[in-house]
Amino acid sequence: FLVVRPADYEEVARDPIALKYLRPYVGTDELLYGIQRWCLWLVDAKPSELADSPVIAGRIAQVRDARLQSKAPSTRAKAATPHLFGQRAALPTASVLGIPEVSSENRLFMPVAHLPAGTVVSNKVYSAPDDDGFLFAIASSSMFMAWQKTVGGRLESRLSFSNTIVWNNFPMPMVTDSVKQAICDAGSRVLEARSLYPDRSIAQLYDTDSMELKLLQAHAELDSLVDQAFG
Repeated sequence: FLVVRPADYEEVARDPIALKYLRPYVGTDELLYGIQRWCLWLVDAKPSELADSPVIAGRIAQVRDARLQSKAPSTRAKAATPHLFGQRAALPTASVLGIPEVSSENRLFMPVAHLPAGTVVSNKVYSAPDDDGFLFAIASSSMFMAWQKTVGGRLESRLSFSNTIVWNNFPMPMVTDSVKQAICDAGSRVLEARSLYPDRSIAQLYDTDSMELKLLQAHAELDSLVDQAFG
C-alpha cells in the first residue's frame, strides 16, 4: 500500500502532502521495461502530516492491517511503523548504478542502468554509487557477463545476480588512472549509443536478435579496453 501504480498516481498526487513524498520506485520490471511506479517514502514525514493527509492515512492504515494479519512475528512487529517500508536503505542523493537481480541468459550484456538521485530501489535491484561511471562500464562488459554466467546463480535458466557471490568476488585487476578513465569514457559511449533510441526500453535495446550496430560497436570498444586490463 506504500507503492503507487500508474492508475493511482493522479489521486495520490492531488494530495499536496502525499505529493511531497512521492518518489520513483524501481524494481526489475521498471529498470528493464521502462514501467513507471512510485512509492510513498515517508521516512522524514512529520506525524501531523501522516494524520492530515487522507491519502497517506488511508494507505498506512491498510499497511498496519496487512502486517497484523501476517503469521510472521517480525512482520507483525512492523505494524508499529506502518508508514515505513519494512526493509529500507538510505535514499540515494546522487545517481546510482542499478543491476537487476534476475535477467535473461540470452542477452550478450548485463542490462544495467544509472538511476537518478531520489529513486527508491526495490529489493529486486542492486545499487551502488557510481559517480564516475566506472562501475557501469565494468558491469556492461562481456568480461563481467562471462563471470556472471560462470559463478552466478540461476532462477530456472535466467541469470541470478548477487552482491556477495558475483559482485564482491569479481577479480577486477588494479588499473592506472589513465586506463580507468579510458574505460569510463568507453562506458559513456555505450550510454550515448543507447540515447540514440530513446523510445526503447533497456530490454528492447539488448534484445539479442535486434541490437543496433552502433550499440554493438560501443560495447566492442568497451570490451577491448576491459580485456586489455585483464591481460
